[in-house]
Amino acid sequence: MKVLFQVRTDLAIEAREVYQQRNKGEIKDVNVEREEKDNYEVTRVKILNEYGEQRLGKPIGNYITIEVPALKKADQDLKDEISKTMAKELKALINPTKHTKSLIVGLGNWNITPDALGPKVIDKVYVTRHLFKAYNKTEDETMANVSAISPGVMGITGIETSETIKGIVEKTKPDIVIAVDALASRKMERVSTTIQITDAGISPGSGIGNKRKALNKETLGVPVYAIGIPTVVDAATMVNDTMELIISALKNQANKGTGFYSMLEEMESQDKYELIKEVLTPYMPNVVVTPKEIDELISNLSLIVANGINIALHHGIDLKDVNRYIN
Repeated sequence: MKVLFQVRTDLAIEAREVYQQRNKGEIKDVNVEREEKDNYEVTRVKILNEYGEQRLGKPIGNYITIEVPALKKADQDLKDEISKTMAKELKALINPTKHTKSLIVGLGNWNITPDALGPKVIDKVYVTRHLFKAYNKTEDETMANVSAISPGVMGITGIETSETIKGIVEKTKPDIVIAVDALASRKMERVSTTIQITDAGISPGSGIGNKRKALNKETLGVPVYAIGIPTVVDAATMVNDTMELIISALKNQANKGTGFYSMLEEMESQDKYELIKEVLTPYMPNVVVTPKEIDELISNLSLIVANGINIALHHGIDLKDVNRYIN
């Protein structure tokens, strides 16, 4: 069955929104649960089977989205709150024990700021595997067995990311892999304000439209959880959204029943998107847009994600501990 839309997004919540807009209703075999808080909203999308997978264009699994409109200008209290929320959601998915061995993978290119979220997170996670090996321990009252790697991208290493990770998994034998990567959104307001957590794995390079071989249980042999934050928007998507607003305004001014009004009414979003891509391609193919303050945003977001991972995995560590350790 063919996916019913092609507007570029890595967020399951947006894939669902696009389906709703085109089909005027919910998708069968996809469960949605929403929880609203004062400063943020959590949406849990569960794709139950192949029908939902084909309709949304996302693998079967759980997709948890934490939307925080004020995250770009968050104070320390809000950052801490989101780290704790992320830790709670991640822990509920993984259900780790004192014996769980985790490998954290920071995907992305550290030389390109919008794609550097993964490597920046790796700089801030608690790595303890070497200590467990040095003291010949299998568990600890405070810390979990955690290792981390930032494998770079194929353009730098010449090695497929999945091959690198598979080799590390086979050698170190973690129980789970947690991959962190930059994503792409179809809405500018979700850039740097939305965190997606999933147990369905990830395709490296999603955020800059350069998808490689997927990292998931089928390819690595262990459960793969993915954490992503959209840092870019496809240029054609931005123009498409702007065009939607213009058409909406024109429809309000046009007389109903006229040929012009009918043309605007019948024009599908996908048709507009394809037209825009065709017009833009000779001049700026594969262009993505990111906020001008992306350096500061990546620094703040990587700390929030790292704190969330640390709290979720290390059973004896809380927010006070991570803030003392990491600047």
